[in-house]
Amino acid sequence: MQAVTCKQLLMSMLVACGCVGATRSGSAESSAAAGKSAGEPSTKVSAGKPSKELIPRAVLVANPERTGALISPDGKWISWQAPHHGVLNVWVAPASDLAKAKPVTASKKRPIWYPQWTFDSNYLLYLLDEDGDENFHVYRVAVETGVVVDLTPIERVRAEQIWLSPRKPNTVLVALNERDAAVFDVHAIDLATGKRRLVARNGQNFLVWAIDNDLKVRFAQKAATTGAVWMAKHGNRWRHYDEAPAEDYRGNSVLGFDARGSSYYAFDSRGRDTAALFIVDAKTRKKRLVYADPREDLDDWDPWLGPRALVHPTEMTVQAVVVDYDKPRWVVLDPRVENDFAALAELDGGFPRVMSRTLDDETWIVASESDVRSTRYYRWDRRAKKGELLFAEKPELDRHPLVPMHTVTIESRDGLRLPSYLSLPRHADRDGDGKAERPVPMVLLVHGGPDDRNRWGFEVWHQLLANRGYAVLAVNFRGSTGFGKAFTNAGDKQWGKKMNDDLLDAVALAVDQGATEKDDVCIAGSSYGGYATLAALTLTPDVFACGVDVVGPSNLVTFFETFAPYWQPEIEINHQKVGNPTTAAGKQALLDVSPLTHVAKITKPLLIAHGANDPRVKKSESDQIVAAMKAKRIPVSYVVFPDEGHGFQRPENSRAFIALTEAFLSAHLGGWYEPIDDAELSASSMVIEAGRQWLPGLPER
Repeated sequence: MQAVTCKQLLMSMLVACGCVGATRSGSAESSAAAGKSAGEPSTKVSAGKPSKELIPRAVLVANPERTGALISPDGKWISWQAPHHGVLNVWVAPASDLAKAKPVTASKKRPIWYPQWTFDSNYLLYLLDEDGDENFHVYRVAVETGVVVDLTPIERVRAEQIWLSPRKPNTVLVALNERDAAVFDVHAIDLATGKRRLVARNGQNFLVWAIDNDLKVRFAQKAATTGAVWMAKHGNRWRHYDEAPAEDYRGNSVLGFDARGSSYYAFDSRGRDTAALFIVDAKTRKKRLVYADPREDLDDWDPWLGPRALVHPTEMTVQAVVVDYDKPRWVVLDPRVENDFAALAELDGGFPRVMSRTLDDETWIVASESDVRSTRYYRWDRRAKKGELLFAEKPELDRHPLVPMHTVTIESRDGLRLPSYLSLPRHADRDGDGKAERPVPMVLLVHGGPDDRNRWGFEVWHQLLANRGYAVLAVNFRGSTGFGKAFTNAGDKQWGKKMNDDLLDAVALAVDQGATEKDDVCIAGSSYGGYATLAALTLTPDVFACGVDVVGPSNLVTFFETFAPYWQPEIEINHQKVGNPTTAAGKQALLDVSPLTHVAKITKPLLIAHGANDPRVKKSESDQIVAAMKAKRIPVSYVVFPDEGHGFQRPENSRAFIALTEAFLSAHLGGWYEPIDDAELSASSMVIEAGRQWLPGLPER
C-alpha cells in the first residue's frame, strides 16, 4: 500500500476564502443610513438582549499559531506549520526538545501545501503554486541544512500526485503534465540529486494511478462513457483489467497494495449503494469484504481533515476506518489498535485522527477535533497509551465562547434525507440543544464541488457568523458525495433544478422550526456554491434576501468551454453529471439553468468575488454576469484579487474579504460586525471593480 499518497491532491485546493453576505435593500444605504451605527444590531436581532461581545476578526480568521503536526518516520523530528513572514511555513524541532523549533521554509506570499516526511527522515516535501494558478511544484527541504530544492522546476507544469514508500526511501514518484497539458505521466525523482526519469507514459487519458510499495505502477484508471475503466500494466503494455459502470464511477478506487503486492485494498460500490472496503487478489480479482456502512461511502482521505483510513506503516494493512454519516467515529478492524482507540476516546472529548506514525509504530501524532474549539495535537505513546499535548491550533480563539455544530436531517420534497449541520448564536439557543428559542437572520452556506460534502467539526465560518448573530445552515444536497451512489447520482443534470429545490426545502424547514424568518436568509457559497447562489437569485429570485458568490460559474456553456486541459480526460463524465454542451439540446439545457440567462430577474443585492488566476472557474465567469447586471442597471458589488486563484489563500486577502462580508451582512440582515479597518484593506491586493457604493462600512478614500 502507498504509505503516503497525495490522492486527488487538488481537492485540497478547494479552500475558498468563504462565502457570506449581501443585502435586502435595493439601495446603497449604509447601516448608519438604515437607522443604526456601524456595529449596532437591528431591533430584530437585539430582541432578547444577546451578548454584544464580538470575537475579534483578527482572532477568528488569523493563521493558526501552529497546525499540521507530523513525526518523522525515525521518530527524531516533529514538524508543523506556523507563521513565518506572516505566512504558514514549515517548522521542525527535535522530538526531544520542541523549544528548538526553527523554520525550514520561507515562503513570503502563499502558504505551504501538504508537507510530508520522506522515509529516510532527511527531507520534507511540500507543494507551492504561483498566485493561485495551481501549477504546483514539488519542493524538497533538507532538515539539517534548510536547503530548499525545486524538484519539478518546469514552468506551467503541475504535480498532481505524490507517492513515497519505506522500501524506496530515496525516491519519490510524481505525476506531471509536462509532455501534454491534458494528461499526467509518472516520473521517478531521486531525492538526493533531483534527477528525474519517466516511469509510465500516459497514452490513454489515465486519471488515477495505483502504485505498489516498490513504487511500481500497477494499474491506471480512465473515464469512459460507460464509467471507470481499470487497466493493468505489464512491462510497456497495458491490458484491460476491470470496469465499473457510470453509476459507480465515484465509488470505485484503489486505496493501496499490501506489503507483498499480491493484493490491494479498494473502495467499491458495485452491487451495493455505498462504497465499501474490500481486499482484492490482484491476479484473480477475487475480493473479500472488509467493512461496509449502509449509509455512508468509505474512503481514505478528506481534503479538509486528512486520513480517514488507518494503515499500518510497514505491513500496509488497513487497521481502522472513519465513518461519519453525521458525526465521525472510528471502526477498528485490527485488534492490535483497539486499546489505542479506546484510550484515545478518553483523551479530551474530541474526535482523534491519526495524522502520522513512526515506522516502528511506537509513536503516533494525533489531531483531536471538536466543533467548539480548534484542533489539538498530541504525541501518542502506544506503549503507555498516553498522549502528550503538543499544541492547540488557535489557543486565543479557544478562550472565547464558541457554539456547537448540531446535526440535523432535512427531508426533501421528494423524500430524500439530507444530512445537514446547524449552528445557532448563543442568544437564540441559550441551552445549546440546537433548537432555536427565537428566530434570527440565517446564512445558508452551500459547499463547493458539488462532488464534496459538509462535515461536522470546527468551522470558522459557523463560529464567525453565529457570533455576529446569525443562524448558519450547511446542507448536503443531492449530488453531494459520501452518502451512497443513489444520493450522489440523484444530482445528475440537476444543477439549478432539484439541487436548488433541496436548498429551498432546507430554508423552509428552518423557517417552520422557528430558527429564522422567510425574508431573513442569505445564500452564500464558493465554486459550485457560488453557482448555487447565482442560480437561486435568478431562478428563484423571491426566496433569498441576498447572496454572495465566490468564484462561481455564471454560464455553464462557457464554463465547459474554459475547462483546464487536465480536466478534458474526464469531460464525458462531466457531461453525464452536469450536461452536454456539444449537442443543441444539451447546450440549451445548460443555458436554461445558467444564471447569466436569467440575469434580469435578479432583484436582491449581490456580492461577487473572484481570484484573477483561477484555473477552475475563470474570472470571465464573474466578469460576464457583472457586465450584464451593470448593463441592466442592477446593483452589484464585485471584488477581485489579482494574486489569488480558486479561493483566497493569502491571509491578508481572506481577512479583507471577510471584513467586507461582515459589514454587508450587518447592513442588510441586521447582525453585528466589527468595523472595517483601513489597514486590513490596504494589506490585501483586493480591487473593487464594481459597486463600491453598494459596499457599506468602507473607509473613505
